[in-house]
Amino acid sequence: MRFALCNEMFEGRPMAEVAKIARRLGYHGLEIAPFTLAPSATEVTAAQRKETRQVIEDHGLECVGLHWLFAGPTGLHMTTPDEATWTRTRDYLAALLDLCSDLGGKVLVLGSPKQRSLVAGQTYAGAWQRAADLLGSVLDKAGDLGLTIALEPLSPVETDFINTVEDGMKLVRQVNHPSLKIHLDVKAMCSEARPVPEIIRSVTADEIGHFHVNDANLYGPGMGEVDYAPIAEAIDEVGWDQWLSVEVFKYDPDPETIAQRSIDYLHKFWP
Repeated sequence: MRFALCNEMFEGRPMAEVAKIARRLGYHGLEIAPFTLAPSATEVTAAQRKETRQVIEDHGLECVGLHWLFAGPTGLHMTTPDEATWTRTRDYLAALLDLCSDLGGKVLVLGSPKQRSLVAGQTYAGAWQRAADLLGSVLDKAGDLGLTIALEPLSPVETDFINTVEDGMKLVRQVNHPSLKIHLDVKAMCSEARPVPEIIRSVTADEIGHFHVNDANLYGPGMGEVDYAPIAEAIDEVGWDQWLSVEVFKYDPDPETIAQRSIDYLHKFWP
């Protein structure tokens, strides 16, 4: 198993500093939020892409890929009936594929709850079709670049579109493309009616695109009440042995402490 850190928790610190900390603590990779590089992926210059990738690799790490895909710029929405907005979002997702490839990443986690929730006048069926069409339009490019888009179910508190892994898998299977898989996130799975280990066992390792580890309290794994023993057992049982990325939403007392406590806890299950 390989462990990664999501870089936005370091809130604007230079990539070299983040990479140095991650390496020192025993992580193997960094997962990048594009908005930490520039307000828009299209504004990340070729030189910046090359430098960012080099910094990560010089510290003996890998770029896992991207997440928080549509957090910036404004005006993006993947399920809207508005043609201009939908087209702009599709084109931006294609630009993110290029950015991910340039950074050496392999996966793009598609969460972005606000940019997929139903808009006024939109039906769920209509939103579903818009999402399917948007994904279908970029997946051949993803495949050509050797990339995977990992669709992330999120809690009803965050969005009203695709709240369970079961629903996410329905869309993945409908689109039916090898470059589209499901993303599993412990915090999000904690919002479902089924136990997290049962949810994990409902999919195969080949259907999983990526995996975020955290706690329902928005901190890192081992920093709340979520017991990872049965979760780790389920992960091992389905055969997922690639990346576990620590993604948190509360950064106190400090990112280094969170990163240290998280990897120490994960090592209890994956020495």
